[in-house]
Amino acid sequence: MQDLINFLERRWPDLIELAVEHMLLVLTAVVFATIIGVGIGVLVYRSPPLSSLAVALTATILTVPSLALFALMVVWVGLGDRSAIIALTAYALLPIVRNTITGLQEVDPAISESARGMGLGNRSRLLRIDLPLAWPVILTGVRVATMLIVSIAAIAAYIGAGGLGNWIFDGLARRGSVAAMPLIISGTLGVVAVAFILDAFYVVVGKLTTSRGIRT
Repeated sequence: MQDLINFLERRWPDLIELAVEHMLLVLTAVVFATIIGVGIGVLVYRSPPLSSLAVALTATILTVPSLALFALMVVWVGLGDRSAIIALTAYALLPIVRNTITGLQEVDPAISESARGMGLGNRSRLLRIDLPLAWPVILTGVRVATMLIVSIAAIAAYIGAGGLGNWIFDGLARRGSVAAMPLIISGTLGVVAVAFILDAFYVVVGKLTTSRGIRT
């Protein structure tokens, strides 16, 4: 325990730097996954067969072991952050696609019909009525996707991406040495801390972007 405390006292600036790298890696993937996932959901939610197909295909991605997917990305794209972001984006799609479809399908048809009666076209109803009403469910999907890939992002260090996984793998490579356990524990605790910070971030975003009427 004392070794860990001494290690953190010496290396906390490095830990913060790696945590920021880790967070940026995750958020970048989530942004891409949100754009793609919401787009897919909007395209297929009116068709049950297409909705089921979209959910099934994105669910299949999660059955691929992370190391295998990262290895494929290295073959196709090369080492580094780009491969990691593509793989993490793929892993984050399922909750976002599923929740987008669910959120849009749960919008009260009477509300949409009222908007149609007021002269709103399909695009206007989608942007001004359906998506805002579905937003809390969509945001929950984004939140779940983020928590899902926070830990997977640590494995991305194996292919040369930044983040807290570098300390975890470094510690594993030094097993038996004095620095091994502090590196592994510090990296793991950093991943947990990043998850808590991002989860709190989504709570704030939800309150700021969801109207009081929808929340209640």
